[in-house]
Amino acid sequence: MTVVANVLIGLVALIHLYIVVLEMALWTTPRARAAFGTTEEFARESKTLAANQGLYNGFLAAALIWGLIAADPAGFQLKLYGLACVIVAGLYGAVTSSKRILLVQVLPGGLALLFLLLSR
Repeated sequence: MTVVANVLIGLVALIHLYIVVLEMALWTTPRARAAFGTTEEFARESKTLAANQGLYNGFLAAALIWGLIAADPAGFQLKLYGLACVIVAGLYGAVTSSKRILLVQVLPGGLALLFLLLSR
């Protein structure tokens, strides 16, 4: 169970690193605009806000990666904290932005959390 949990946590961290790149570096590109359903004008106007949001996604990824590297009990606590934050942020995003976030963020985070808890 621990291996499955760690693989899923690594996947969640990678998803959030990809989101960091989209929000901080590629926000105005066609790829990022398609991913987030924004117009060219909106992307230009919201570039600074998106970068700020990307920074927060980077913090989530950092907590998960640190949790994978750190020894227990700190490693477990970081993974638990990071996954809880991912799930809460995803639920909020699904309510306020797009239901697609449930599949992209909440489902992987929830599965990783389930396997993390089962590994104890």
